[in-house]
Formats: sequence, structure tokens, C-alpha cells
Amino acid sequence: MSSDQPDVIALLGSRICHDLISPLSAIGNGVELLMMSGTVPGPELALISESVTNANARIRFFRIAYGAASPGQSVVRSEIRSILDDMTRGGRLSIDWQAPGNAARIEVKLAFLALQCLETALPYGGRVTIAADGDAWRIGAEAAKMKVDENLWSRLTAPASGAEVAAAHVQFLLFPAELARQGRRLTLQMSEPRIAMRY
Repeated sequence: MSSDQPDVIALLGSRICHDLISPLSAIGNGVELLMMSGTVPGPELALISESVTNANARIRFFRIAYGAASPGQSVVRSEIRSILDDMTRGGRLSIDWQAPGNAARIEVKLAFLALQCLETALPYGGRVTIAADGDAWRIGAEAAKMKVDENLWSRLTAPASGAEVAAAHVQFLLFPAELARQGRRLTLQMSEPRIAMRY
């Protein structure tokens, strides 16, 4: 797809996330009011609240990872941290966002797509570090145990490899496409228990 044509996939992602984020926020507000009233106590309400928070964070994450991103847009650091913290709260995966200050939305989009690729290799948990030095980004993952699908990962450095990709792994198609769109080149090093990505 040429750079002067609209990214239909990103526009579709933006539309879906936009339509879902309002009702999810409303559900979250309703749960908060119930908890404040004290009329519906118990672990069930806490579980609903936690699930809504996680779902809301995922939609905000998807909105950036899969949505449209113009070169002039930026994302404030506190919003990025809030999304990542809400997504990983109570889980086995920790994400250390080290990039300083606010970041261009197109850069956060790439980082989030890379993060989704790394998540597939960390089903048992682990630690992901995301850092930036000027225009150069470094994203690494460490875990005691990893599960790497070589057919999927080969798509990042050889997008035309022909390996089949299921819907759950669409990030392995979108990440290299977005790298090309931004004129970036990926360097990938894999040596369990570490994966290092630079672009």
C-alpha cells in the first residue's frame, strides 16, 4: 500500500475501538457507583470491576496498535503507562516503558505491535523492556521459559515467507507492514531466554 493511500485496516481498527470504548467506560462507571454504594458487596463485583478495567485497557491498546496514526499525533507518557499497567495488573507479564516523555503516536503504534508479537512468546510470563534513544527503539523480552513459533517470527524479517497466520497472530502481519510504511528496518536477535528487537 503506497503512503499516499488511506490505511483502511487502521481506519477500521479506529472505528471499532471508538465504538466500543464508550460503552465499556459506562460499564466501568456503573460498577464504581455500585461499589461506592455498598449495596452489592462481595468478590463477584470486584471480579467484574477488574475485568472491565482490563477490557478497557485492551481497547485503548488496540486503538493505538491497530488504529490510524497521523505523523503529527502524540501520546502522553502517563496514558501509555496507564494502559500497560491496567493490562498487566495481576498477571505474570511486566512491561517497563522506559521511553522518556511523550511519544509520536506512530512510534507508540509500532512499539505496541512489537509488544503483541513478544506476548506470544511469553505465555508463562516474563518481562518486556521498551526504550527509545532518539529515533531508535529497543524492545526486549526476558523469561525463564519461552514459546517461540519460528514460522511466525520469520514473517518479521521475511514478510513474504508464506507462513500461515491465524487471526490471533495478525500482529505478525501488521508490524512488518507498519515498519515498511515508516521506512524502518528491524534487527531481531533471538537466543532464549531473550528476544531483542531494534528498529
